[in-house]
Amino acid sequence: MKYFRYFLFPLSVLYGCILSIRNFLYNHKFLKSKSYSVPVICVGNLNTGGTGKTPMIELLVRTLGEEYNLATLSRGYKRATKGFIEVNTNHSSSDVGDEPLQFKNNFPDLKVAVDANRQRGISNLLRAYPKLDMILLDDAFQHRKVKPDFSIVLTTYKDLYVRDFVLPTGNLREFKTGAKRADMIIVTKCPKDLSRTKQKNIALQLRPKPYQKLLFSTILYSEFVTNTLQKIDINSFNNFTLVTGIANPSPLVHHLKALDKKFSHEKFPDHHEFSAAEIQRLQKLPLLLTTQKDYMRLKTEFSTEKLFYLPIESRILNDPDSLKLNIEKQVFDHLE
Repeated sequence: MKYFRYFLFPLSVLYGCILSIRNFLYNHKFLKSKSYSVPVICVGNLNTGGTGKTPMIELLVRTLGEEYNLATLSRGYKRATKGFIEVNTNHSSSDVGDEPLQFKNNFPDLKVAVDANRQRGISNLLRAYPKLDMILLDDAFQHRKVKPDFSIVLTTYKDLYVRDFVLPTGNLREFKTGAKRADMIIVTKCPKDLSRTKQKNIALQLRPKPYQKLLFSTILYSEFVTNTLQKIDINSFNNFTLVTGIANPSPLVHHLKALDKKFSHEKFPDHHEFSAAEIQRLQKLPLLLTTQKDYMRLKTEFSTEKLFYLPIESRILNDPDSLKLNIEKQVFDHLE
């Protein structure tokens, strides 16, 4: 399959050129992007999936939420519903999507909404909450109909966008030159001990523009596994089946192996909708561990004695204060 994708190179060039023309039309205002009086912060990527957008949105909520009245807006990928929905904790993942449901469960006071039409979604949020200070747009870097006040592009430590090519030969959603629209580039899923020398080497590869801030982040895993009723020290949690429906479970698998955990792995595609047969098969297993995103889809099918998830957080390695300071400086200078 890997080598077959090289035969699709002409399609990649065509696809990339079509997107470049679209971006040109937006950049030169032949196509209109709408701005809003409330700052809009966009988090996205060039690579398809697996760059850590969900923990990054949650990091932004933790970083900005104490001082500002925030809302998040996602499209609600793979939900069975249409249109604008404000998320509450009683929704299911099929109603609103697993990631928005996770945001609401982790931050009950946060305004969380879904709408594939981002302009309509923002308008509905502002109508319902006129005192909002900021809106975080999840996975919207290629959504040019909204003009963000600050854009963050994520790329993973082991899969930098500069080493990739456009779909279908590669895994990029657009040519890598599209990264120049970002105000900040964050390299995610870095080793916790990433040296300054390696950071400089990555900077030489990414070659950020003078106006772009380059940050590095890592994933921190909780010392406990949990569900809606229980929390167990991970040191005493063993002999389980890991169930993942995320784009890249390798960091989680590596982490569990480093802890010398004994487990088998049931790997499914990203945002996988589990069939009745798959649920029935998994229900026969004695103990399951999953990601929180997958837990949002699986929790109604399993008892709390059987199914747990491992919480994670994203953390900036270099200059952590600059995440908030750069956003504040640009968005509020822009509004003045």
